[in-house]
Amino acid sequence: MDHVNGEATTPSIIQHEVYARVGLLGNPSDVYYGRTISFTLANFYATVTLHPSDHLLINPHPTHDLVQFTSLDHLVGRLRTEGYYGGVRLLMSICKVFYGYCRANNIDLHKRNFTLSYDTNIPRQTGLSGSSAIVTAALNCLLDFYQVRHLIKVEIRPSLVLRAENELGIVAGLQDRVAQVYGGLVYMDFKKDHMEKLGHGIYTPMDINLLPPLHLIYAENPSDSGKVHSSVRQRWLDGDKFIISSMEEVGNLAAQGRTALLEKNYSKFLHLMNRNFDLRRSMFGDDVVGALNLEMVKVARKVGAASKFTGSGGAVVVFCPNGPSQVKLLEEACHKAGFIIQRVKIAPSCLNDDDYKTLTKVGHQ
Repeated sequence: MDHVNGEATTPSIIQHEVYARVGLLGNPSDVYYGRTISFTLANFYATVTLHPSDHLLINPHPTHDLVQFTSLDHLVGRLRTEGYYGGVRLLMSICKVFYGYCRANNIDLHKRNFTLSYDTNIPRQTGLSGSSAIVTAALNCLLDFYQVRHLIKVEIRPSLVLRAENELGIVAGLQDRVAQVYGGLVYMDFKKDHMEKLGHGIYTPMDINLLPPLHLIYAENPSDSGKVHSSVRQRWLDGDKFIISSMEEVGNLAAQGRTALLEKNYSKFLHLMNRNFDLRRSMFGDDVVGALNLEMVKVARKVGAASKFTGSGGAVVVFCPNGPSQVKLLEEACHKAGFIIQRVKIAPSCLNDDDYKTLTKVGHQ
């Protein structure tokens, strides 16, 4: 923070990076009062830059918000692979949600304007939370520009990110946003009474060094996979016993996984990863899971590795318990199948001193 004549001013340029997210265990139970473990993936990230300006301006990205094309073929091909929406709508939505939250909570905001721009290298449609990374990075910029980081609790911020996405019709749960707000490895408990009373779960950061070496597998063009609408949510709401008991078990896998990681019991951890995917498959069915997603999981399992979705499909996280020789077999199998494989780099916690001051004791144990 800069100072002019003894008064605090915001820096001329504010920039925040937010990493992609991997749902390690328990997904998708976060939207069913379950538990999850997630971490931030340093391989990919979104960057949002804010600088003061005379007018409030949201800059379109030259690639992701393309409005000029070489031909009609180019336009149609682009929409087919990338969809209609870039990141501008995400930036606008979080500005609206942030403003609304501050007004509702009597948080005064200064009247200066700014320009927002973004960039991202998070692969699209890979279940790595590319949209929420942009929104979270923008929220961080707004917190610093208006100097209100100390006034908006860390536990509340994932809900603001989710609200901004919900406004755009994006349906999701809190776990991705929690991981990206906190950074590092986080255990989350979304138990019903806590969620209904406070609007957020109990979030417990863990030591990233507890994780074994992991790998990421994804397809360059996953758009043909897993597009069938799922009835799981409605069945859960209707009291379907199979869905309710299966989702409860999925959440319990995260609790068991936390213990396994703390004890460095990686053989148990391997079993839990595989079980997570198997339960998801039994609930959602192969048409929803998608043939390409199934193939990624099978490629890993054929060499004896554990594998499961990082999110809702598009990429899988893999654990090779037998080390480098098994990794080499996996790399060869992925290359043959046309999949991209990378060693997972885990990003540490991104919270600073001001953030820690806002954490309640129950949220940071």
